[in-house]
Amino acid sequence: MNDSTIKKNMIKLIAYYKNLEGKKFNLDYYLNSHLPMIKRLTGDALKQVAVDKGFSGGEPGSKPFYLIVAHLYFDNIDAFQSSLVPHFAEIMSDVPNYTDIEPVFQISEVLR
Repeated sequence: MNDSTIKKNMIKLIAYYKNLEGKKFNLDYYLNSHLPMIKRLTGDALKQVAVDKGFSGGEPGSKPFYLIVAHLYFDNIDAFQSSLVPHFAEIMSDVPNYTDIEPVFQISEVLR
């Protein structure tokens, strides 16, 4: 794949929150305040949001490695960069309102 392909394909920002002992995560705030704030800031550029709540690891009865994984979809890299990146500091300043887990991010090109 070349750079022009990436500019045309859907982009997904993935936020991973590890399932760590003694850490907090206010799911209600995340779903009803934080994500709507991101939608307000990014507007129509944010096409879809999916949030996964881990309930098990690979072994039956084991704890999930990630407590929460969020997927934010954008039409292409330009839409992502122009709509979310300028607000990233504001978005990150809201993180302490719902968790003390440091999120890990990955930007992916959606292939299918």
